[in-house]
Amino acid sequence: MLIDLRGQAGRLKRFVAARVGSAQPSPPAHPPSPLHGFSDERTSVPFVERLNDDTLQQLNAMLPWKSFTVDSGGRRFGDRRSPWKNQNARPIPDSRVVLADERFCLADKRVLEVGCFEGGHTIGLCRAAAHVVAVDARIVNVVKTMVRCGFYDAHPTVFVSDLEQWDPDEFDVDVVFHVGVLYHLRDPARHVMELGRVCRVGLLLDTHVAEEHEATESYDSGGRSWRFKRYDEIPHLPAAGMYDHARWLTLNDLLETLQLAGFTGVEVVDRRIEGTPRVTIVAHADGAPRPAASSALG
Repeated sequence: MLIDLRGQAGRLKRFVAARVGSAQPSPPAHPPSPLHGFSDERTSVPFVERLNDDTLQQLNAMLPWKSFTVDSGGRRFGDRRSPWKNQNARPIPDSRVVLADERFCLADKRVLEVGCFEGGHTIGLCRAAAHVVAVDARIVNVVKTMVRCGFYDAHPTVFVSDLEQWDPDEFDVDVVFHVGVLYHLRDPARHVMELGRVCRVGLLLDTHVAEEHEATESYDSGGRSWRFKRYDEIPHLPAAGMYDHARWLTLNDLLETLQLAGFTGVEVVDRRIEGTPRVTIVAHADGAPRPAASSALG
């Protein structure tokens, strides 16, 4: 009986192998984006515009891009995330970079960008500020940011930093630019408190928040309890956080946290719905001296 079962298993393996060998290659997950013909958000990309189409196609295929920009000739640099995500080119500068510059006059400021993703915001910040330090928890995003900024002739300091484990005293900056990250953290209240130790001038924070009725759970941090909405994450996805869930604060609790962190003049500049409520907040710091930065930060 054992010999017979082994024989059947062998025949089954050969059958599967033959079928797989004769199968046609699987089609791509989604059709490739066109290289040419983009009319919106064109901007100069000095070292991309020196590339011919074939070389640019190679560049676009080298890294797992999830967003794209467009050079002055309408050619795509990067790629969309899927047929349904990131369909439009990233503007340079982004409107929130413009807002940060308007509120904090970045020309003589050192800026910390929290969550650089693929450098779409970083380039605009580099053009506006004296220097930019950009961090991300994923090494692949750090690499993509370095590559994109290099082709734009922008020169930030970029490195890996996990905000759940970072040392805020490592940074010596004037302004923190914080977009699309807070709602991925497991302890957002502690992180906001830490931001009060980081910057001298101010903070631009853009994040999803929980509706009051959604905040059905609470956790302890910084000596008090914070209400939150549990948001499950899938850590291997490029747009997800690093852990299995995040805790979304309500807007009222987030504003209170900013005040406890020492920020003044806290203003909700924009409220909108992007599937769930999202806000852009500008807050001013107290201007107190901060610890000297590590020499590794430029």
